[in-house]
Amino acid sequence: MSKNSRTLDVQTLWQLERVGAPSLSPDGAQAVVALTRHDMDKNSSASSLWLLSTLGGEPRVLTQAGSPEAKDSQPQWSPRGDLIAFVARREQQGEKDEAPQLYVIPPDGGEARRVSRIATGVEAFKWFPDGKRIAFVSWVWPQLKGAAAQARALKAHKERKESAYTTEESVYRFWDHHIPMGRVPHLHVIDVDSGRTRDLFEGTDYELNRAEPDAHTFAISPDGRRIAFAFDPAPVKKLDARHALAEIELRGGTVRTLLQDKDWDFAAPAYSHAGQHLAFLASHQALRHTMPQQLAVLDTHGHWAVLSEHWDREVAAPLRWDEDDLGVIFCAEDQGRRHLWRFDVKTCEPFVLFNGGTTTGFALEAGTLVVQHDSLQHPSRISVVEQEGDEARARRIERFNDALLTPLRLGAHEEVWFKGAQGEQVQMWLVYPPGFDARKKYPVMHVIHGGPHTAFGDGWHWRWNHQAFAAQGYVVACVNYHGSSSFGHGFLDTITHRWGELELQDVEAATDWLLKKPWSDRQRLFATGGSYGGYMVAWMNGHLKPGRYQAYVCHAGCYDWQSMFAADAFDWFPKELGAHYWDEPQRVAAQSPHGFARHMRTPTLVIHGQLDYRVPDAQGLMYYNTLKAQGVPARLVWFPDENHWVLKPRNSQLWYREFFDWLARHDPGRRAARKPRSARA
Repeated sequence: MSKNSRTLDVQTLWQLERVGAPSLSPDGAQAVVALTRHDMDKNSSASSLWLLSTLGGEPRVLTQAGSPEAKDSQPQWSPRGDLIAFVARREQQGEKDEAPQLYVIPPDGGEARRVSRIATGVEAFKWFPDGKRIAFVSWVWPQLKGAAAQARALKAHKERKESAYTTEESVYRFWDHHIPMGRVPHLHVIDVDSGRTRDLFEGTDYELNRAEPDAHTFAISPDGRRIAFAFDPAPVKKLDARHALAEIELRGGTVRTLLQDKDWDFAAPAYSHAGQHLAFLASHQALRHTMPQQLAVLDTHGHWAVLSEHWDREVAAPLRWDEDDLGVIFCAEDQGRRHLWRFDVKTCEPFVLFNGGTTTGFALEAGTLVVQHDSLQHPSRISVVEQEGDEARARRIERFNDALLTPLRLGAHEEVWFKGAQGEQVQMWLVYPPGFDARKKYPVMHVIHGGPHTAFGDGWHWRWNHQAFAAQGYVVACVNYHGSSSFGHGFLDTITHRWGELELQDVEAATDWLLKKPWSDRQRLFATGGSYGGYMVAWMNGHLKPGRYQAYVCHAGCYDWQSMFAADAFDWFPKELGAHYWDEPQRVAAQSPHGFARHMRTPTLVIHGQLDYRVPDAQGLMYYNTLKAQGVPARLVWFPDENHWVLKPRNSQLWYREFFDWLARHDPGRRAARKPRSARA
């Protein structure tokens, strides 16, 4: 038996520090990361910046947040190596930031200096190659000119007595927040020394993506004279817009469209080091709304081509040209893992630079490649990738969580394949309880992923932590059902216009596979899921005979596709379901759990957050009310201050407690274990 006796509990899970994506110094000798710590007693978190040596040595703290909930985030090393910029909300010299601002600090330490004083705040940013300027995103009133006018408008908005949000836009809220009323995201440039700022889009109709105007939406040319950006050319902005690429000249402000095609969506531009090519993501949306993002390249003559059209995997932003401009580096999923890839632009062949687990971030400078990666066995780490022959090896450069993790017994995990729907092979991840003994019997818990076009992988999940589940004694089963990403477009697209059908066949085939194992207890079988996974457990409740599963957990689950038109992504659902509810109501209802409510008999825990705009909380309330009206055992956990996820430490602690208590209440094995000895005869 292992000398370690403790298993992962929720308290320890929230004590673990969460490390962010790295940024490298120009010489590749140091990385800077944001490190977030949570305080369960204070129910808050704080983030500070740390320096990590890629050559060896102990990590060094760079910033100390002034307030208990301060967050220093998005650190980026200057191309000159003399400063590190980051976004923060601070109080400095008696001036308190009302909105996030840009700060810089020398890597040798000292006091951070506020660079920006932008009333509308800073969303995301990138350094110019000269290290003297920064381009950043801020939400502004497009009809106003000048920073002073923006500040007055913001002050008036904050001081208004009315609380209503008014709009005529299609995009007015996203996931958990409303789009700033009447404002749009513009690109700005600021001089780091003087603080002089210019709105590059002022007086034009150009704006960045309203949903996620992050640093991947624009790129600065190597000579610092131009910025390429993705924009929606349609007069009515929608979440499912097909974006074009444009380029603005910093001197004079002339904007020219680089690439626009009504059939394609373009995103994530990235200049080559020589400035002769622009890499970007391209998705052929006219062919199919589920088409993946592919790697494409545009030259200075206006010619473009999709390089990865024969590679059946989706390319993810950001894109980074290799230092010789002969390849592009990015992350992409492959069969439930997320690797770091290099795509050769001459041969159009991809090869893996670093194997996941799950690779979530990377940086490359001066021949030094650093990755942020996690797995089912550990949370995010920062490592240097070193080549040894044909093999890549990860050398860790931090040990932030080792003191907490080393004493713990974690469960082993395994990848298995079984025959699922349509006779095709389907992947499933299993996480076993610590100290698993195949001669004993164990309860089995399905954890069904959301999306539906995502995948469970070899990765660490903070909100649905497989190790925390397994530590309760469950064998945790995660099926990458038909519709999941990372197995090719054909596999992903099979569920389109018939949601629930193939996914249920896959989950049930997995259950049959599991119940043939001598260690599985068929009387202790559970299914849980969030978002689309919540839809699936509601669907299962209406389609499977009672008794197959002892209980369900439905977190933020979709229940009625007609009322889901209240969601932020309302334009997307008709594409997936095959029709608008007013055109073909029966077709939509046939894919909706609520139409099968009369068959629901399995006890269900329903969890939802009021601030969830992707799956509005009426979905969970309707499901819970339906179960109660029919006398089905049900419990509701409703958070007025949480969104699609549960992010506050104390709320998460409650979430896990309710989750485990519900399953234990309906677990005959645990009920028997709690009976007094006299009752066991």
